[in-house]
Amino acid sequence: MKTTIPLQVIDLNDDGFHLLVEAFVFNTRFNIVLDTGASKTVFDQSMLLEVQNSLNITASERLSAGLGTTTMASYSAILNNFKIGKLSLLNFEVAVLDLSTINQAYQQLNHPQVLGVLGGDILMQYKAVINYNKLTLRLEI
Repeated sequence: MKTTIPLQVIDLNDDGFHLLVEAFVFNTRFNIVLDTGASKTVFDQSMLLEVQNSLNITASERLSAGLGTTTMASYSAILNNFKIGKLSLLNFEVAVLDLSTINQAYQQLNHPQVLGVLGGDILMQYKAVINYNKLTLRLEI
């Protein structure tokens, strides 16, 4: 079975584009950035705690690193229900970091806040196909 999810393109004012996908975490709607360069799905710590203040966020033994950043402490959380289109993931582990600088930059560009990034862990496992012409993300579930 396949699910096709619409994508939204946001313009980063002559600095490229980002693709946003709608997701539901704790039955709350969020935008997340589709990031083919991210190895793992990562969510913002403060936004997660706003909707689920009892969420257990634990320190990870792994360090996180991104392009242009040094390594930093990483945390993780288990989400009891994470939905993208018709894909529903139960007890899914996500990395948890402070992504406030991303949302501050988005706010300056008048773009919506994002919960985080949808990374390669989900994109590979569910054989993601991005159609830029139709602005869709297809996942095999």
